[in-house]
Amino acid sequence: MTYSYKVYIDESGDDGIANFRQPGSGGGASHWLVIGACIVRANRDLELVAARDKIKEECKPKTKGRSIHFKDLNHSQRRRACQIISEQPLRFSAVLGLKNTPKATAFTDKNQLYFYLTRYLLERVSWLCRDLRKRVPEGNGKAQIIFSRRGGMSYDAFKSYLRNLQERDDVKIHWPAIDIEAVDAQDHSRLAGLQISDCGTSAIAAMIEPDRYGNVEGVYAEELAQKIYCRSENYFSYGLKMLPNIDEVRLSDQQSKTLQRFR
Repeated sequence: MTYSYKVYIDESGDDGIANFRQPGSGGGASHWLVIGACIVRANRDLELVAARDKIKEECKPKTKGRSIHFKDLNHSQRRRACQIISEQPLRFSAVLGLKNTPKATAFTDKNQLYFYLTRYLLERVSWLCRDLRKRVPEGNGKAQIIFSRRGGMSYDAFKSYLRNLQERDDVKIHWPAIDIEAVDAQDHSRLAGLQISDCGTSAIAAMIEPDRYGNVEGVYAEELAQKIYCRSENYFSYGLKMLPNIDEVRLSDQQSKTLQRFR
């Protein structure tokens, strides 16, 4: 089957809902779980390999092999990686889920929060694929979805979750763009698209998730801004989705400042 798009999905953060990380401490759960997608035309997928290799060559992370991880790069390397990615024929979308809220504590089953956030991510992915279809005539109009494999997650269970969503009227996924049966998972090191997705997702997460000192960093996402899905300069509701809604979240001054570029 010839797909029109490839969608690479990765996450930044964890799905723990207790013992959140505090400033000055390296341990604890992240406050946010960010799930992001890198969307590329299938016939330009190999260009991501060249982009990954360019990042590896220029940034020279202290890791063996061709694979890259955003966490292994220092600040300057991360910024350069985002600059290289911003030159590529792709788009990003991400869902940012705040976990230290009463509503989040209801997600007690394994992978329940991950599934829930990914539902909203696939809504946005499907809208983008629909919007681009006139400019992407090749293929069947559908996206091949590839997750970065995470331990303990059943991708068959996720497919069943999507099938159940198909029966609901309140789900806004554009189903003609999504091939549920083709949902797959691969190791991060195997596919350049997953490594690019890791970089983009981590860059977006950095503007909202405090580091061990309580600071956030918006410059990475700023470098990628032109590649984040938006309509009429509206990023939120399209390329970026915050749960709870951004107007319901108490943001720090730093977080508000970094997000201002996208509001």
